[in-house]
Amino acid sequence: MSTLSVVIPAYNEEDGIAAIIERVLAVRAPLAALGMDLELIVVDDGSADRTAEITRRYDGVTLVCHEQNAGYGAALKTGFAQARGEWLGFLDADGTYPPEHFPQLCQAALEQEADLIIGSRMAGAASQMPGVRWVGNVLWSTLVTLLGNHRVGDPASGMRVLRREALPRLYPLPDGLNFTPVMSTRAIHEGLKLVEVPIPYHERVGRSKLSVVRDGTRFLNSIVWTAMSYNPVRLLGLLGMGALAVAGAVGVALIIMRAWGITTLGPWGVFSVFAALVLGVSGVSIFSLGATFNYLVSLFHKRPVRQGLFGRPIFNPSLDHHFGWLGLLTGLAGGILGVTSLALGLNGWPISRLWLYLVGSAMFTLVGLQLVVSWVVMRVLEQLSEREVRANDDLLGRKHGE
Repeated sequence: MSTLSVVIPAYNEEDGIAAIIERVLAVRAPLAALGMDLELIVVDDGSADRTAEITRRYDGVTLVCHEQNAGYGAALKTGFAQARGEWLGFLDADGTYPPEHFPQLCQAALEQEADLIIGSRMAGAASQMPGVRWVGNVLWSTLVTLLGNHRVGDPASGMRVLRREALPRLYPLPDGLNFTPVMSTRAIHEGLKLVEVPIPYHERVGRSKLSVVRDGTRFLNSIVWTAMSYNPVRLLGLLGMGALAVAGAVGVALIIMRAWGITTLGPWGVFSVFAALVLGVSGVSIFSLGATFNYLVSLFHKRPVRQGLFGRPIFNPSLDHHFGWLGLLTGLAGGILGVTSLALGLNGWPISRLWLYLVGSAMFTLVGLQLVVSWVVMRVLEQLSEREVRANDDLLGRKHGE
């Protein structure tokens, strides 16, 4: 019989800790029907009230105490270290999450052979979630889904079951309330099987410890930086493509204006040209930075380089392999445009007619140089990322092409 070890992090929860302990213990029989035993661990995270005293009244409950408040995530990690079960579960001590649904989460884990099962408050079950938190969860869900290319409805849910074997791939995890969104983001990028099971959600007992602004900002930073440590081009590439799209739109607008005979630009027109120049160069630089970072991440994780902004490569070979000839072609176009502008100026064209061409020449030249430099850097990183595999092939006497 396998064991589910449920960890409850508790900080000044004397009003609700007894009720949640009793509710968790009550699921022992339904879990036994699934062939699972129950272990309950309460981690008192430096409480200044009677949380620990009340917990000690219950037989069969393991109490672990932090001398000082270390944070929500730190309490969970302490509990996981003490747990003996093959499966690890956790939920808050405030009564918002229903421990009665642990059997459903465990059943989904067994039937679908999942690594991480999230009790989703956003999957249609009855929910009393405050409106501000609901909006925040929609934002986190959209961000995690966009960056990870995998739909997660409730990445910040505080009720979960996970396979102990998956824990080393999820660590390191933060000590604060951003523990859960980082776990969700890391699980996706580690290729773990993630399943969501609908659960109801209720108003908490006592005052919430979550700060919408402070913790919301922390959630945002945690999700973005965790995703960046796995697939930087996903975010930076999208930002770069967006900047290039705006620059391209301005360029098309200028061409149309010239075709209609409009040759004079007002303040907004000049600013648009300036913005297009900055966005064009910046867009290529940001995109290239993301692609370069992907090679560095590949070297660190010792796994193949992730290609494509949308989960699969669009180009074969990948787009960064084309940066060399694209850079040379773009730089050549910039040089030709610059030389042509100089020739026209020497033949009497006023600077009022030439400045736009010179700006275009500068942008194409800089973009071309950035592409070529990035291509060189990435080819070196690619050689380094493949070195270990190729060295092993040589040591084993494998022939090239086999």
